[in-house]
Amino acid sequence: MVHPIAEANESSPFGSLTPEKFYDRHSVRHSTNHFTNPRGLKLFTQSWTPLPPTNITGVICAVHGYTGESSWFVQLTSVHLAKAGFAVCAIDHQGHGFSEGLQHHIPDINPVVDDCISFFNSFRETHAPSLPSFLYSESLGGAIALLITLRRDGKPYDGLILNGAMCGISPKYKPPWPLEHFLSLVATIIPTWRVIPTRGSIPEVSFKVDWKRKLAMASPRRSIARPRASTAQELLRICREVQSRIPEVEVPFLIVHGGDDIICDPACVEDLFQRAASKDKTMKIYPGMWHQLIGEQDDDVEVVFGDVVGWLKTRALK
Repeated sequence: MVHPIAEANESSPFGSLTPEKFYDRHSVRHSTNHFTNPRGLKLFTQSWTPLPPTNITGVICAVHGYTGESSWFVQLTSVHLAKAGFAVCAIDHQGHGFSEGLQHHIPDINPVVDDCISFFNSFRETHAPSLPSFLYSESLGGAIALLITLRRDGKPYDGLILNGAMCGISPKYKPPWPLEHFLSLVATIIPTWRVIPTRGSIPEVSFKVDWKRKLAMASPRRSIARPRASTAQELLRICREVQSRIPEVEVPFLIVHGGDDIICDPACVEDLFQRAASKDKTMKIYPGMWHQLIGEQDDDVEVVFGDVVGWLKTRALK
C-alpha cells in the first residue's frame, strides 16, 4: 500500500487533484468540525474513515507537532492509515493550522493536552467505542501523546506510535548556550517575543527531499519565524518532564526515528525505550534519515510506514 505522499507535488499535498477527487481516489470519507475549548478558542478538527467494503478495525487519534497542522503531511498519513482500515481523527492545536490562538504559541502544554483528551475521547466514544484505539504522533506530538497516556483519563489506548518524538531537543538545534540559560528571564519579560534563534528553520533541517521541503513551506499556515520566548522555554520544560516520567510509561509503543535527526535527539527515544515500563515496546532507528520521515525518498517512506501499519494491524486484530 503506497503512502499518498507519492502523489503530492511541491505546491499541494493532493498533487494535481482537488481534495474531493483525492479522497474519492483513496476511498476515504473526510469530514471537518470545530469545537470551542474552555479558554474560548475555536479549534479545528477533522477525520478520515474508510469507505465500504473496507471494515474499520480500530481508531487512531493523530497528534501533530510544533508549527505543524492536521491538513498537510499529517493528513496524507491519516488517509494512508484510513485506507488500512482505521477511523482517524486529528485536531489543530491552539495557534496552529485552522485553530484560533496566537500563531505557534504554546506557553503551557497542559491546556493543549486537555484539548486533545477531550476531543479524542469524544471521537472514540462516538465512532467505535468497542474497537482498539491508538495514538499516532509526530515530533512535539510525541511528547503530547505520552502525556495523554500518563493522564489515564478515559479509556486506555491500545498502543502509541512515536514518529520523530520530542523526548529531548538535540544539542545541534538548541539555542546557543548563553541564551538557553537566560531564557526564563526573557520569557517572563516578553513571553511572545520571537527572539529565540535556532540552527536552521524546521523545514530546512527536517525534510531531506527538496520538493517535500518546498511542499512544507507551501502551506499558507506555516511560519519560519523564530520560536516565541515562552514557547521555547515550555518546549525545553516538556522534555524534562517527559524524561522524568519515563518509568511511568506503560502503554505499548512503536518508536520510528531518523538516525540523523538533528531536532529531536535519537538518544532520548533510546532512553525511553530502555526505561519505559511497557511490556510491548519496539524501536526502529533508521540510519541516515532526518526528522521528518515522510520527507525521505519514496522507497524509504514505504519502509517506515510499512513498519507503522504492520505494527498497528497486528495489535488491532489481536
